[in-house]
Amino acid sequence: MSTVTYDFDVIAWAREQAALLRSGQFNFLDIEHIADEIEDVGKSEQREFENRMALLLAHLLKWQYQPGYRGTSWERTIKEQRNRIAIRIRKTPSLKADLQDPEWWDGVWADAARIAENETGILNQFPVSFPWDFEQVMDADFWPND
Repeated sequence: MSTVTYDFDVIAWAREQAALLRSGQFNFLDIEHIADEIEDVGKSEQREFENRMALLLAHLLKWQYQPGYRGTSWERTIKEQRNRIAIRIRKTPSLKADLQDPEWWDGVWADAARIAENETGILNQFPVSFPWDFEQVMDADFWPND
Protein backbone atom coordinates (compact mmCIF):
# COMPACT_ATOMS: atom_id res chain seq x y z
CA MET A 1 0.00 0.00 0.00
CA SER A 2 3.04 2.27 0.27
CA THR A 3 2.88 4.93 -2.43
CA VAL A 4 6.10 6.80 -1.73
CA THR A 5 9.54 5.22 -1.81
CA TYR A 6 12.20 5.96 0.75
CA ASP A 7 14.76 6.86 -1.92
CA PHE A 8 12.41 9.25 -3.74
CA ASP A 9 11.17 11.47 -0.88
CA VAL A 10 12.20 10.51 2.65
CA ILE A 11 9.93 13.12 4.28
CA ALA A 12 6.80 11.97 2.45
CA TRP A 13 7.88 8.37 3.08
CA ALA A 14 8.23 9.04 6.83
CA ARG A 15 4.79 10.64 7.02
CA GLU A 16 3.25 7.74 5.17
CA GLN A 17 5.00 5.16 7.38
CA ALA A 18 3.81 6.98 10.51
CA ALA A 19 0.23 6.98 9.17
CA LEU A 20 0.47 3.26 8.41
CA LEU A 21 1.74 2.57 11.94
CA ARG A 22 -1.00 4.64 13.54
CA SER A 23 -3.72 2.95 11.47
CA GLY A 24 -2.38 -0.54 12.26
CA GLN A 25 -1.57 -1.37 8.64
CA PHE A 26 1.63 -3.18 9.57
CA ASN A 27 1.74 -5.37 6.46
CA PHE A 28 2.47 -2.31 4.33
CA LEU A 29 5.36 -0.95 6.39
CA ASP A 30 8.84 -0.57 4.93
CA ILE A 31 10.43 -2.42 7.86
CA GLU A 32 14.05 -2.34 6.64
CA HIS A 33 14.11 1.42 6.15
CA ILE A 34 12.18 2.04 9.38
CA ALA A 35 14.84 0.05 11.25
CA ASP A 36 17.59 2.08 9.53
CA GLU A 37 15.91 5.33 10.52
CA ILE A 38 15.53 4.24 14.14
CA GLU A 39 19.24 3.41 14.29
CA ASP A 40 20.04 6.77 12.73
CA VAL A 41 18.16 8.56 15.51
CA GLY A 42 20.54 7.01 18.03
CA LYS A 43 23.57 7.86 15.89
CA SER A 44 22.37 11.44 15.60
CA GLU A 45 22.17 11.72 19.40
CA GLN A 46 25.69 10.32 19.68
CA ARG A 47 27.05 12.74 17.04
CA GLU A 48 25.47 15.70 18.82
CA PHE A 49 26.98 14.54 22.12
CA GLU A 50 30.43 14.13 20.53
CA ASN A 51 30.24 17.49 18.79
CA ARG A 52 29.21 19.31 21.96
CA MET A 53 32.00 17.65 23.95
CA ALA A 54 34.60 18.48 21.27
CA LEU A 55 33.44 22.11 21.20
CA LEU A 56 33.62 22.33 24.99
CA LEU A 57 37.11 20.82 25.07
CA ALA A 58 38.29 23.09 22.22
CA HIS A 59 37.15 26.15 24.15
CA LEU A 60 38.84 24.91 27.32
CA LEU A 61 42.05 24.52 25.31
CA LYS A 62 41.67 28.03 23.93
CA TRP A 63 41.03 29.28 27.47
CA GLN A 64 44.20 27.62 28.71
CA TYR A 65 46.52 28.44 25.80
CA GLN A 66 45.33 31.95 24.94
CA PRO A 67 44.65 33.71 28.25
CA GLY A 68 44.98 37.12 26.57
CA TYR A 69 41.97 36.36 24.38
CA ARG A 70 39.63 35.17 27.12
CA GLY A 71 36.29 36.85 26.96
CA THR A 72 32.62 36.53 27.64
CA SER A 73 32.03 34.75 24.33
CA TRP A 74 34.32 31.86 25.25
CA GLU A 75 32.94 31.80 28.77
CA ARG A 76 29.36 31.64 27.47
CA THR A 77 30.27 28.84 25.04
CA ILE A 78 31.91 26.80 27.79
CA LYS A 79 28.96 27.26 30.14
CA GLU A 80 26.43 26.53 27.38
CA GLN A 81 28.17 23.34 26.27
CA ARG A 82 28.47 22.11 29.85
CA ASN A 83 24.77 22.71 30.30
CA ARG A 84 23.78 21.07 27.00
CA ILE A 85 25.99 18.03 27.67
CA ALA A 86 24.43 17.59 31.11
CA ILE A 87 20.96 17.80 29.56
CA ARG A 88 21.86 15.25 26.86
CA ILE A 89 23.13 12.82 29.51
CA ARG A 90 20.04 13.35 31.65
CA LYS A 91 17.68 12.83 28.71
CA THR A 92 19.69 10.00 27.16
CA PRO A 93 21.46 8.12 29.98
CA SER A 94 22.85 5.50 27.60
CA LEU A 95 25.31 8.17 26.39
CA LYS A 96 27.19 7.64 29.66
CA ALA A 97 28.64 4.47 28.14
CA ASP A 98 30.65 6.64 25.72
CA LEU A 99 32.30 8.34 28.67
CA GLN A 100 33.84 4.98 29.65
CA ASP A 101 35.21 4.30 26.15
CA PRO A 102 38.85 5.36 25.65
CA GLU A 103 38.46 5.23 21.86
CA TRP A 104 35.51 7.64 22.07
CA TRP A 105 37.63 10.04 24.12
CA ASP A 106 40.51 9.72 21.64
CA GLY A 107 38.22 10.72 18.79
CA VAL A 108 36.58 13.58 20.68
CA TRP A 109 39.95 14.86 21.86
CA ALA A 110 41.36 14.75 18.32
CA ASP A 111 38.35 16.73 17.10
CA ALA A 112 38.74 19.25 19.92
CA ALA A 113 42.45 19.75 19.25
CA ARG A 114 41.76 20.21 15.52
CA ILE A 115 39.05 22.80 16.25
CA ALA A 116 41.33 24.65 18.66
CA GLU A 117 44.24 24.56 16.19
CA ASN A 118 42.05 25.92 13.40
CA GLU A 119 40.66 28.71 15.58
CA THR A 120 43.91 29.73 17.29
CA GLY A 121 46.63 28.99 14.76
CA ILE A 122 48.49 27.18 17.54
CA LEU A 123 49.90 24.03 15.98
CA ASN A 124 51.39 20.92 17.59
CA GLN A 125 51.31 22.32 21.13
CA PHE A 126 48.17 20.78 22.58
CA PRO A 127 48.43 17.56 24.60
CA VAL A 128 48.25 14.41 22.49
CA SER A 129 45.77 12.82 24.88
CA PHE A 130 42.91 14.11 26.98
CA PRO A 131 44.53 15.87 29.98
CA TRP A 132 41.48 16.26 32.21
CA ASP A 133 38.75 13.96 33.44
CA PHE A 134 35.07 14.27 32.68
CA GLU A 135 34.19 15.55 36.15
CA GLN A 136 36.70 18.38 35.81
CA VAL A 137 35.45 19.36 32.38
CA MET A 138 31.87 19.51 33.61
CA ASP A 139 32.71 21.33 36.86
CA ALA A 140 31.46 24.91 36.70
CA ASP A 141 34.48 25.99 38.74
CA PHE A 142 37.04 24.39 36.40
CA TRP A 143 38.81 26.91 34.19
CA PRO A 144 42.24 25.60 33.08
CA ASN A 145 45.16 27.71 34.31
CA ASP A 146 42.82 30.30 35.74
